[in-house]
Amino acid sequence: MDGLTEIKKDSKEIFKGRIVHLFVDQVELPNGEMSTREVVKHPGAVAVIAVNKEGKLLLVRQYRYPLDGIIYEIPAGKLEPDENPDDSALRELEEETGYRCEKMEKTASFYSSPGFSDELLHVYYTDSLIEGKQHLDQDEFLEVCAVNLEEAVQMVKDHRIYDAKSIYAVQYMQLRQNKNIG
Repeated sequence: MDGLTEIKKDSKEIFKGRIVHLFVDQVELPNGEMSTREVVKHPGAVAVIAVNKEGKLLLVRQYRYPLDGIIYEIPAGKLEPDENPDDSALRELEEETGYRCEKMEKTASFYSSPGFSDELLHVYYTDSLIEGKQHLDQDEFLEVCAVNLEEAVQMVKDHRIYDAKSIYAVQYMQLRQNKNIG
């Protein structure tokens, strides 16, 4: 072993849901001791930093049950089985906002919470939006709004934008504005 790697000795599936699967694994630690790891398996997700013709960031306002509250987020959603993240980003953008785009670029991929989940989130940027039609899922209720960068920064400070992918989006927009990227 390399001094850091844990070796799975046993795995038990606890729950298999529509979005996540939960496992409880027994692992051997680098020092030879045993420990338990709770692992959430997730198909992965996409998010889109979408900027309209006025230079405003598109956000979706929605109730999030685990938080028992309403927050603003960039458009996002999970990957369908065997779906390419690029295709998923285009699909989610149109489903949630009603916009399509001419071109889109990947900005980053990152693990949302690697301490217990394998969810890999792919983030894209587009400023070539074309109006279309929203196609929300049957159990999806949200409002689309557009905010300028200063408003978005204030929303982060006020905890109205309160999730990692959307905070990343605001920081990405700040870097673009400062000409450090893009």
